[in-house]
Amino acid sequence: MILLTGSNGFLGKHILKGLKVKSVTVGRSSTCDIIADLSREIPLLPQVNLVIHSAGKAHCVPVTDIEKQSFFDVNVKGTENLLKGLENGGLPKQFIFISSVSVYGLMLGNNIAEDHPLLATDPYGKSKILAEKLIQDWCAKNKIICTILRLPLVVGKNPPGNLGAMIYAIRDGFYFNIAGGYAKKSMVLADDISAVLLQVEEIGGVYNLTDGYHPNFNEMSLIISRQLGKEKVSNMPFWIAKFLALIGNVIGSKFPINSDKLNKLNGTLTFDDSKARRTFGWSPHPVLEGFKIN
Repeated sequence: MILLTGSNGFLGKHILKGLKVKSVTVGRSSTCDIIADLSREIPLLPQVNLVIHSAGKAHCVPVTDIEKQSFFDVNVKGTENLLKGLENGGLPKQFIFISSVSVYGLMLGNNIAEDHPLLATDPYGKSKILAEKLIQDWCAKNKIICTILRLPLVVGKNPPGNLGAMIYAIRDGFYFNIAGGYAKKSMVLADDISAVLLQVEEIGGVYNLTDGYHPNFNEMSLIISRQLGKEKVSNMPFWIAKFLALIGNVIGSKFPINSDKLNKLNGTLTFDDSKARRTFGWSPHPVLEGFKIN
């Protein structure tokens, strides 16, 4: 039997749909089998063979100290409480943690591998680093096979976060590619993640997962525009974007762009998934072929 956290999240829904064996879900929603707020309580859990820990806080930029702390409450304290619940209910044989390439703390780079130092300083990345360490130490102590999957942008129907914002902006006609939109980003289809989980449960290790192609913003905007029946999106010269970003630095979060967002939009950041390909035959579908916006 499998225990899954985060089953109501964007990726969690794909994971739950893709599992072919009996599973128990844990979360705050009334649709979960076990209703528990992991950031505040230790859940009462049954004996299971495999845990897939997909629950976590993401997709927002914290401003206040309270918002920053919430990443640690959910991603670190929530993980700690889950592990305590497993100790009380019976230890699993395998544990899979859905982590993020944000742990590397990079805004620019090509083919970053798993042995790169974990340099994140933002609340989300730091909380994922701490959660990884908690899980690795706990699994080693209890002789449990531990697998950590570090994911880039996860792509699927009705996505949240920056990709969802990009879709809405193209739909409403105010999206622009910056300097041609040639910056490449690692991505992976949500369905490919859910399909591979039961292949890695008995292997263990830390893996980046990407589609191996790393689309650029121009390619993604074309795919989205076609599905929305829109014209090809316009291009904004970098100097104009930089000027607007400086204005955004002053105005704040209500402005569509600032220097931080501009750096992310204009910089290539890709990750190396060759370890997963060698170890368990990771062979994903290209995002540009499989992405359907709804």
